[in-house]
Amino acid sequence: MRSILYKSLCFLAAIICSLSSLAQFHREARWISVTEPQKANQWICFRKKITLKKAMATAMTKIAVDSKYWLWVNGQLVIREGGLKRGPNPQDTYYDNVDLAPYLKAGENTVAILVWYFGKKGFSHNSSGQAGLLFDLPTPSGSNWVSNASWLCRVHPAFGETQAPFPNYRLAESNIYFNAQTDIEGWFEPKFDDSHWESASEMGAVGDAPWNNLIERPIPQWHYSSLQNYINTPPLPLNSLGDTLALQLPKNLAITPYFKIEAKAGQKIDIRTDNYNGGSEPNLRTEYITKNGVQEFESPAYFNGHTVKYFFPKGIKILSVQYRATRYNYEIQGDFTCNDAFLNKLKEKALTTLNLNVRDVISDCPDRERAQWWGDVVINEGEMFYYWNQAGHQSLQKAIRELVAWQKPDGALFSPIPAGNWDRELPAQMLASIGEYGFWNYYRYTGDSALIAEVYPAIKKYLSLWEIDENHLVKHRTGGWMWHDWGQNVDVALLDNAWYFLAMKGLCKMAHLLGFEEDVAAYAYQMQEMKDAFNDTYWRGNFYRSPNYKGITDDRGNGLAVVAGLSSPEQYGSISLFLSQELHASPYMEKYILEALFLIGEDKKAIARMKTRYKSMVNSPISTLWEGWELNSATYGGGTYNHGWTGGPATLLSQYVAGISPLTNGFKTYKIQPQIGILTSIKAQVPCPAGLIKVNIQNTPQQFTLNTEVPVGMQGVISIPILTDIYSEITCNGTVIFANDKYINALPWLDLVPGNEHYFNFEVKNGGKIVFVAKNKK
Repeated sequence: MRSILYKSLCFLAAIICSLSSLAQFHREARWISVTEPQKANQWICFRKKITLKKAMATAMTKIAVDSKYWLWVNGQLVIREGGLKRGPNPQDTYYDNVDLAPYLKAGENTVAILVWYFGKKGFSHNSSGQAGLLFDLPTPSGSNWVSNASWLCRVHPAFGETQAPFPNYRLAESNIYFNAQTDIEGWFEPKFDDSHWESASEMGAVGDAPWNNLIERPIPQWHYSSLQNYINTPPLPLNSLGDTLALQLPKNLAITPYFKIEAKAGQKIDIRTDNYNGGSEPNLRTEYITKNGVQEFESPAYFNGHTVKYFFPKGIKILSVQYRATRYNYEIQGDFTCNDAFLNKLKEKALTTLNLNVRDVISDCPDRERAQWWGDVVINEGEMFYYWNQAGHQSLQKAIRELVAWQKPDGALFSPIPAGNWDRELPAQMLASIGEYGFWNYYRYTGDSALIAEVYPAIKKYLSLWEIDENHLVKHRTGGWMWHDWGQNVDVALLDNAWYFLAMKGLCKMAHLLGFEEDVAAYAYQMQEMKDAFNDTYWRGNFYRSPNYKGITDDRGNGLAVVAGLSSPEQYGSISLFLSQELHASPYMEKYILEALFLIGEDKKAIARMKTRYKSMVNSPISTLWEGWELNSATYGGGTYNHGWTGGPATLLSQYVAGISPLTNGFKTYKIQPQIGILTSIKAQVPCPAGLIKVNIQNTPQQFTLNTEVPVGMQGVISIPILTDIYSEITCNGTVIFANDKYINALPWLDLVPGNEHYFNFEVKNGGKIVFVAKNKK
């Protein structure tokens, strides 16, 4: 009965979702566009005069486009690059909800919108095939100002196409070409004469094809800085000699470049970054054709790199060159620092990498494809929980819903999505995404059970596609692309079974959360059979290896076996030795190998391996982390120097070295169990729903000090590592709680509890500032 009710609720929710866009928009709103034929990389200007009897306290305005828009109200730029790349599911479209009240006034108002129609598909955009704008502004009188044939429009004649090379096929965006000689100067200003503009063509109502249902934008508008100076801007004004002006950014950033010049008409300025061929293929660039006289221009499309290269033809007088940094709209709340400069720099580079890899989607890289590969999402997820505020949760919710919404009718999942020119399943990445380190990890840190209920049927359907053989091991599933990792010596059978086991663990926990106990029993029984079979078939006495595998024994499968819980403590010693010697994984799988060493309790080996593997990246002048251990290497997919999956160590430093993690799901309670290796000082803070958990550790030959600050009312377990044979004394907030080899029950809110034998584990029943000092015996 419960299962039938659950399915009915899911079906009802789907109907409500499909009708939601119709209810949100006024029935008179119309999709509008120009009459001339649509083509890729088309830029369209729209204008409308709106008269209001009085100013409004709020004016939540709904705007939908294919593909991006810039919005001015009364000549003021309100939204810069609005809209999301299309694809909440294979049919529908996102819309923005923007409060225009601060920009509107009593009397006449001018709304101007510039729409960029990509007109082609990519790895993160599913083109509708039709440029369009939908606008709906409610007014106090109960009427709505909506897009319809009363709006005026025209194709912007200054935008066009560059010559080849063009961006690679993965990108839906085109190069920016702007001919200032054909610009429509001041077209967005209230006093502009639009009497010769054409009336917009009505293309359809809300819910009509090809845009279909409308889903509200689930993430914030982008963050933009003010215009910034480059590090090495030369003295200005400067007369160009026809050379490239290479201007340095403080680090790898996503930016929109700006200049102000005096020039003769018809000269071509080229702008690109040092990362134009990042990942081995052309990305985005800008071409600008000058008009006569003083002029300024800011390229609307963002691109990234360390150096912005402006080619100014000879004779142009350069008056200003600046940039505007842009990113996902988050705040940094978490941090990790220690006495080891290498680890601090590794963390900083990981966060710089993450900063560039979250925008419309959580992507692998900000240059070559900007695509939501879920192997990258799973690793970025941890960093977002440990360092970002809850704005990051919104991006994860979007990614999870999109993956499920793009599920094929037969149950197969695939990424990247949204996508118009990709539909191939990577089975190992799909198992990673829906399992304990993907969807379940989202619940572990957020407690969002509603989203788990929403996606559970899709996960169950996908896992039903996998077959189990007569030996209780999973059969290999080729999918659309049989890929487990870059590099060599990949033991596919080990990884198939470990990833499947992790997916089953996640599904089993979800079933228990949702009350499907019959499912829980069936999953638990299958998992026990698989664990026994895995060890009977693959354990070789010192490591795991599948019988038909011919390469060098794989570190990936051995590390993942530990992470999945397929191995046992009696195997840990030989596995940790093996993982200290074999180095085959790419940075994608390296995160799980390092985590395996922390789970085993070999923190010194984990930190040592981390420093060995990341040495070239940390010592490089490049401020971000790479796709592979080598740059521009075919061994690592062409090699981008900013790749989402490489930042796993940032998560591990806070989660294991500082030791901060959820003790119960949703971070309702916490655990602080540091694994400091040979470090002598650590400071960290981690955001959780109740606030910030802060840790300050000092380890000297005389004593170990753990200074914590926990949100008031939050309970948890704090563990003091046993770093010497025994401590002579342990105090908590100045009160002695351990002396003469015995625990002293001196604080009513503190208890010594069982746990890891390498720690004193204290249950703490209140929050606030808590200081443990463990003094060594002399």
